[in-house]
Amino acid sequence: MRLAAHLVHENAGELARCAERAGFDLVICGEGYRSDAASVLGMVAGQTRTIGLASGVMQIPARSPGLAALTAVTLDALSGGRFRLGLGVSNPDVSDGWYGVPFDKPLSRTREYVDIVRAALSGRPVRYDGEHYRLPAGGRDAAPLHLTDAGSTRIPLYLAALSSRNLRLAGEVADGWIGAFVSPESLVEAVRDLRDGRERADRDMTGFEVAPSVPTLFVDDVAEGVQRLRGHYAHFLAMGDPERNVYTALARRLGFGAAMTEFHRRAADGDLAKAAEAVPDELIDRVSLIGPVERVAERMREFAAAGATTLTVMLSPARTDHSGRLDLIRKAARAFTLATAPAPADA
Repeated sequence: MRLAAHLVHENAGELARCAERAGFDLVICGEGYRSDAASVLGMVAGQTRTIGLASGVMQIPARSPGLAALTAVTLDALSGGRFRLGLGVSNPDVSDGWYGVPFDKPLSRTREYVDIVRAALSGRPVRYDGEHYRLPAGGRDAAPLHLTDAGSTRIPLYLAALSSRNLRLAGEVADGWIGAFVSPESLVEAVRDLRDGRERADRDMTGFEVAPSVPTLFVDDVAEGVQRLRGHYAHFLAMGDPERNVYTALARRLGFGAAMTEFHRRAADGDLAKAAEAVPDELIDRVSLIGPVERVAERMREFAAAGATTLTVMLSPARTDHSGRLDLIRKAARAFTLATAPAPADA
């Protein structure tokens, strides 16, 4: 298992350099309501030398597939071949409410998007006649376009996925998976779905990246850490319609259905702080890395045993300042060293 850091955009260059010095394999940058991924990664590419860079993730509703491919080629060139393209279809509320793109048929939309991105990254002229995308839009008589600097290197493509069907699609069409809201127990199930997708494409799991992203907080008191992360989980659980909220669905699958019903009952009254108290401590602990370095190391071993090939520590949920994030990176490196150290030989 390798180690990655999920950056925030503030002082991202220094955070990435710290992770590089600490031996991290990868830094990941997502996008949402605070920053986009490409701008941050372009800056990070110029301030680092060896560490891998990944979008985690670029949101499919935000870009045409042609622009996603062009951005990937640019970032790969700027970083000297270190870029990995992470894509995700997002969720109904972000797609509909922020980008103005209907969330209908997300699986087939994602499949077509990946097809076009792969074709563009190959450097070949792109023609596509799908249900959601048609290139060239003017019909078969129009001249297809191609990326003139594509095809010299193969850029790995990862998909974010939460549901079983999306996981199987990621296994089938992608080179890796970026996960969220993951416990070691649910990771075992996710790997099973990913393997099903790989088998559908007549492939095995060799070389396929399994990269769960896990909120991380180093504290002596686990209960204190759980409380500090409570607002992070409440924010995502309360997003949009409870019946469509993918994080709520995952929490129910993890066995916290009654708690989610109570959470949304309170959230409907408009008091998110009160609703947050209904998020079970056990749920927060199982889908996070919380505690002293030694406890986090043991939890890292659990994720490795469940099938993670790259474990991503998330910096933003800790809601600390820049020096706190640098300290988190250093402590994560120490925990990872303990987690991956060879077991002592029997006496």
